[in-house]
Amino acid sequence: MIFFQHIKNKFTPLNYRFWLRKFFVLTFACLLLFKTLDICFPFRINIPYSTIVSDKNGEILHSFLTKDEKWRMKTELHEITPDLRKSIVFKEDKYYFYHLGINPIAIFRAFFNNTIQGRRTSGASTITMQVARLLEPKKRTYANKMLEFFRALQLEWHFSKLEILQMYLNLVPYGSNIEGVKSAAVLYFDKQPAQLSLAEVTTLTVIPNRPTSLLLGKKNEAVLKVRNQWLKRFQKSKVFDEISLQDALLEPLDAKRKSSPRLAPHSSYKIKNAYSQKANIQTNLDYNKQEKTERLVGNYIKRLYYQHIRNAAAIVINNTTMQVEAYIGSADFFDEKDAGQVDGVQAIRSPGSTLKPFLYALAFDKGLLTPKMKISDVPVNFSGYSPVNYDGDYNGMVTLEFALANSLNIPAVKVLEQIGVDFFAEQLIRADFDAIKRKRKNLGLSLALGGCGVSLEELTNLYSSFANEGIYQNLRFLKSDTLENIKEIALISPSAAFVITDVLTQLTRPDLPKTIENSKSLPKIAWKTGTSYGRRDAWSIGYNNRYTIGVWVGNFSGEGVAELTGAGIATPLLFDIFNTIDYAAPKDWFLSPEELDFRWVCTETGLLPTEDCEKQVMDYYLPLVSSMKKCEHLQTVTVSTDEKYSFCKSCMPNVGYKKKKYQAYLPEIVAFFEKEHINYDKIPPHNPKCERVFGGEKPKISSPVDGLDYLIDRTDNTQLMLTCNVANDVEKVHWYIDDAFLQTTLATENTFFEPKKGKNKITCVDDK
Repeated sequence: MIFFQHIKNKFTPLNYRFWLRKFFVLTFACLLLFKTLDICFPFRINIPYSTIVSDKNGEILHSFLTKDEKWRMKTELHEITPDLRKSIVFKEDKYYFYHLGINPIAIFRAFFNNTIQGRRTSGASTITMQVARLLEPKKRTYANKMLEFFRALQLEWHFSKLEILQMYLNLVPYGSNIEGVKSAAVLYFDKQPAQLSLAEVTTLTVIPNRPTSLLLGKKNEAVLKVRNQWLKRFQKSKVFDEISLQDALLEPLDAKRKSSPRLAPHSSYKIKNAYSQKANIQTNLDYNKQEKTERLVGNYIKRLYYQHIRNAAAIVINNTTMQVEAYIGSADFFDEKDAGQVDGVQAIRSPGSTLKPFLYALAFDKGLLTPKMKISDVPVNFSGYSPVNYDGDYNGMVTLEFALANSLNIPAVKVLEQIGVDFFAEQLIRADFDAIKRKRKNLGLSLALGGCGVSLEELTNLYSSFANEGIYQNLRFLKSDTLENIKEIALISPSAAFVITDVLTQLTRPDLPKTIENSKSLPKIAWKTGTSYGRRDAWSIGYNNRYTIGVWVGNFSGEGVAELTGAGIATPLLFDIFNTIDYAAPKDWFLSPEELDFRWVCTETGLLPTEDCEKQVMDYYLPLVSSMKKCEHLQTVTVSTDEKYSFCKSCMPNVGYKKKKYQAYLPEIVAFFEKEHINYDKIPPHNPKCERVFGGEKPKISSPVDGLDYLIDRTDNTQLMLTCNVANDVEKVHWYIDDAFLQTTLATENTFFEPKKGKNKITCVDDK
């Protein structure tokens, strides 16, 4: 009593202020010292986490080891459930939320117990101190313990209680190379922290203090015993409700080490490399669609393997959100023999005919063509470039929709020549075609047929613009990619997109797979196939209102296979994917835009009809844009009554003639008919007695090509072929070399000559 009376006398009202002032000065001095030490010896925290790639709903798709070969998955703050927080705090540090990193009472109790017992019987480490020790592992000495105290204070100064608890949950050991609650939950229970039951939470709570003796998967009986002991302690202290605890006590423990998630490997590596500093990366992939598509692609290639077709890739785009919901870079990522780690979605390959729909859409918007307009499909030479159709056949005059549906090459090159290579390349560059941007200066007419490489991602993204009324948008790979960040470009008009979609939906096409037995197995989609030169790449890109899906099949080695075609190999896989992920989709379809209209056109040319056009058909067109040219498919010619000769105004007799209408064929069509021995109504030769000099359409030399250099091997006596295109009524042509007469031949006959070194002047004159 005398002692307490002495203390009371010390704190009389007269000196109370003195002691209070002394206390504040001492506190300020301690804080100043701590802050000085904190600045001089900062606690630099850099925890290397495993990269986790998850789907749009948070399901883990793929995980990666840290550089130090640990599974250290970061538990985010929102993943720390109340059950997890309460169980950890109750077991490790009951007063965690009430101290400043050091618990003096726990230190005194531990010191007293250890002194009495003569050995270490209890510890005084708070959760904060354990975090400090986990971040900077050191030998257990008194000096290091003091440093641990200081580091704990630093942690409390710079971080909130929940952030420190998060660090603890991310660093606690679980045996082997597993660290952190999330790693243990995923690898032992195949769950994420928020999905754990109370029994599983308790299991992960008791292991960190004894990670070796309580190793999950190998010592489950020991773990179960300790788990239930702590559940009973929770029950006694009423940490959780009684029903939950009873259920937890009855729950069996069947934990075993599982493999880390390995879905979507190509996409995961792509995203990990792009965002290497992020621990948890949430994508827009859909776990179910990704898994199903991966399985479809893998099984499909297994069936084709005996045909020497070993690789495939696919990508699924949601047309509404532009989210990539499935991404398959190869049939088997772990197939080293067939380069399975190559990303087929990003690989640059020849697109074959897959750019044709976009080419025709641009031509429609420019008013050059409409679906029913005719264009010639016959052999032609474009300054040394002579494209041929895939099947080697030619069809004469065909409509644009026929050319697209049958994927004819020559009409596509003709259209590209009309709109210009530079213009076409510029539009593709606007759609982010990287290889075309880099090689723009070297592109030619072969661009229409796959003359420059593209990636499956670029191509499928381009097709998604057809499903979005001609609006191109960049893809959204991450959940954090907002709609505000999407680039929107009007590549083509809604009308052009609808017209092309209408053509690509038709079923009367040669690229309909033979394996499609009936319409029930055919999804309601618009699609286009492509096959590269040498049959090295098979493509099939399809879309409906909801999805655009791109498929590539081939060999990463570049090996060509005779059976490899877009129609026969790639399209069946495309249909399988659509039927799997979009089977129950609504059957609504694209609606015709208001600005798109119909008109009657002549079936012979696709132009506005005249009185000579007996057969007409309805055709789409764009008012004020599409050509208003009238049809001139017939020409009136004055001929003798026996139709042996034709007359001009200068030589037309007074009697013995009549008027007859003939088809006005292009010279290249006439040459094709003559070469293929196709019968047509030919204009009779002109009156041989006529002395008039005609100035009509001149012969057009098609071989050799004007302005080209030809390398001739003199040892082989190589000769060059002379060919030309002439008007319908021309029978003979006369050839001259350097103004010297060579010979006279039939208009459709090929002749040859031996050129001299240097320039050669070649002249062709017809019988007019």
